[in-house]
Amino acid sequence: MAASLSRALKLPGKKGSDLGEYDPLTQADSEDETEDDDLVLNYPRNGLNPAVADLRGEEELDEEEEELREGAGHEAGSGRGQGGAAEEKAARVRGAMRSAAFLLPLSCAALLVLLCAFLIPCPQGAPLHTQWERELGDTAGVTSPPIALWDVDGDGVEDILIGVTNISNNSQPMNAQNKELSVWALGGSGGQLLWRKPLREPLISVQCGLQTGNSDPLHSSACVLISSGHIIAINASTGWTLWTTAVKDVESHAVLLPDLQGDAFPDLLIATLPEDQVSDLALVLISGRSGALIGRPVNFNLTAQGKLIGPLLHVTQTGAYYVLFGLGKVEAVSLSFIFSRATGQKAASRVLLKEPSWERLRKSNSSSLIHISSVSELVEFLLSLVVGSCQRLRNLDGVSALNCSRSDWIVLSDSSRRLSVLRASDTLPVWSLGLAAIHTHPAVGHFNDDGVPDLLIHQSANGVRKVQIVDGAQGRSLWEAEFVCPRLAVEDSSVLTASGQSVFLFWAGDPLVQPQNVSKAAEPVLRKLFLLHPNYPTILLELSSTTDTILSAAVSYQAQQKDASYISVSSRPSASRSLGAQMLQTLGLRAAATDARILRLTDADKPSVFQLRKFFRHLAFRQ
Repeated sequence: MAASLSRALKLPGKKGSDLGEYDPLTQADSEDETEDDDLVLNYPRNGLNPAVADLRGEEELDEEEEELREGAGHEAGSGRGQGGAAEEKAARVRGAMRSAAFLLPLSCAALLVLLCAFLIPCPQGAPLHTQWERELGDTAGVTSPPIALWDVDGDGVEDILIGVTNISNNSQPMNAQNKELSVWALGGSGGQLLWRKPLREPLISVQCGLQTGNSDPLHSSACVLISSGHIIAINASTGWTLWTTAVKDVESHAVLLPDLQGDAFPDLLIATLPEDQVSDLALVLISGRSGALIGRPVNFNLTAQGKLIGPLLHVTQTGAYYVLFGLGKVEAVSLSFIFSRATGQKAASRVLLKEPSWERLRKSNSSSLIHISSVSELVEFLLSLVVGSCQRLRNLDGVSALNCSRSDWIVLSDSSRRLSVLRASDTLPVWSLGLAAIHTHPAVGHFNDDGVPDLLIHQSANGVRKVQIVDGAQGRSLWEAEFVCPRLAVEDSSVLTASGQSVFLFWAGDPLVQPQNVSKAAEPVLRKLFLLHPNYPTILLELSSTTDTILSAAVSYQAQQKDASYISVSSRPSASRSLGAQMLQTLGLRAAATDARILRLTDADKPSVFQLRKFFRHLAFRQ
């Protein structure tokens, strides 16, 4: 179109410097309404061409074309000069307004983000102290006060529930009249008292996690307090009593069962054992909703004279429920039998299942008991071969109970002092290991990467403590070392890390380079808490040392910080207390490991101190 118009008019692209640039297309797009402009714009549309111009004469056409070009050039130049400047100014104004409209909200949003991030402090809970201690009361002859760990206040940190004994008059001999018994709930972040509940009897155990049916997360869990004569369920957040049941001669912790009554609440089982009738062991079913007894106690005429074993719930591969218990022996009985004997009714369909491989172990059809352990050996303890706190703290939440109910078992025989792992599928031993002197339960964790939990055990004899990690799959020794005996009977611990490995914690004296007998230890005995990581088997971290007597210990977790704390209860001599003071201490593991004293057992592996500090500074723990 532009080329045709230029050829028809025979116009150059530029007129001159005094008239400005001239372009027929720009001229055609102009909004000028003058007659001359109309002539230029309509010229090609009227069909005029050089042939018609010849009829009118070359001279006349040239004159007219010259006049048209000059007139159109002057008009277009002046119109474009004024209109273009106005349009350019308006365009700049519109562009500035659009830029302002875009940048203003963006600047406000950025300012708000910076304000929230740096100027306005975010709401936070109580500060988490990596190390603190609190005096609880009198030692009062308590060897191992019951401890439970549960997030009571909902801050993501496990809090501590512990039985406390105080003597109201230290000048008088300790008796039932001047003993003040209670259970305390202490904040895991700093030891602050959350609530306190008086008791009438000493506690046997404290277990938390029982579901209450409340939709409020802070009030959805209950803790069960067990004494020799009563079972009390309390709100974990407030300490208020939910229900109380009187049961005589209670000797065990509570076992979480599936719902037996169809009320959508899990139920409980405990063992009772009268002092004057040691052979009359009974299992008692208790409603988890109301605390009422489910039927009557189920008695078992057991003649063995040994320690109370269990009770422990086991779920077979086919989903059948069995309860393991005994007196010096490990017996098993189906949960459906217990329920039918207690109530005279049949249990729910899922509880009615039985394991054929187990039922074949029954000695006779008339007996309800299945013998798990050897008849000739008395059993010292029975544990689940599973990593975690379910077997030590015995929390009553479904996850912990499920983890402990589907594993193999660890059995220690009393007479031969043989430690064995029994396979749950057929109750046959996987391996056995002879031990000289073991007095505490093993700590279960992952030392190697075969997926089978390993065991940390210690033996003490002749002033020497031998600490050993045993392969859970084969029973062979994976790691061992000897130390000066700390004269403690506290259980060892393991903590699972984010990588799937476990760190192991144990109390001992100074390491012994060469095997030797230590006839007499120095007074007072200095006890040291060591940490062992599988990645550095020749390195020990000394986390703390004390002359206090450690009574019990546990490990709590802080999920948000991916950290863990070592909690210990100790007895400390006190000038104001004739029996000594009972102290509760917590130690943050990541901070303690970062600043710990490093002990090298051999010179074979020499990672630098900087490498060790960096590794443990970034260590993450999980449940």
